[in-house]
Amino acid sequence: MSKILPVIAVIIFASTFARAQNTLKGTVYEDKSSTKLTNVFIKNVTNKQVTITDKDGNFTIKAATGHTIVFNSPGYLPDTLYLIDLLTRRIDLVSKTINLSQVNVTATRADFNPRVEYAEVYEKSKVYAFSPSTWFSKEGKDARRLKRYFRTESEERHVDAVFSPVYVGSLVPLKGKELLNFISLYRPTYQFLKSNNSESVVAYINDSYKKYQSLPADKRALPALKTE
Repeated sequence: MSKILPVIAVIIFASTFARAQNTLKGTVYEDKSSTKLTNVFIKNVTNKQVTITDKDGNFTIKAATGHTIVFNSPGYLPDTLYLIDLLTRRIDLVSKTINLSQVNVTATRADFNPRVEYAEVYEKSKVYAFSPSTWFSKEGKDARRLKRYFRTESEERHVDAVFSPVYVGSLVPLKGKELLNFISLYRPTYQFLKSNNSESVVAYINDSYKKYQSLPADKRALPALKTE
């Protein structure tokens, strides 16, 4: 028995070390600040693993040297990281600005079906009554967080598709920057669109335009982005 115990200890240590060697950890911040970003979507495009940052901006994802990691968050430019090692990383995301000369009002966001694209996440998110490990395991909890993220992303894409510049612009006499400001100021919720028909949406847009016209000029524009 005395000879077996050291062997078991070595096996456990080797297993733990191997897992650590196949994991990338880090924290995501807003560029040039101490603000940590939550719910940043992270994808290892090499091995197809995905995760999101927690409330403190921290993340852990399975990875190896030579892999490519992509970070995405609404309002920020995507960032791509090529791994030459697995040291803990600080990732800084730069705020996104809109160049109106580059806006294509006919463009729509790509179709998104997370149940197909990330089927493994939905499988891991399931809770089985006779399997307590599915209730409390970190893997299961992370999968359920990702599932909630995917639901929100799908809903936001639906709003983008319905409340698009092309559609809204066909109902109100606004163009360019004014149109984009109007869309941002009066963007409806997913629940509103889900519970109302097309006639109600048209009425909402027309009513919103009347409110927009009554606003002072300085209230019709979005707040300017802060710069360092």
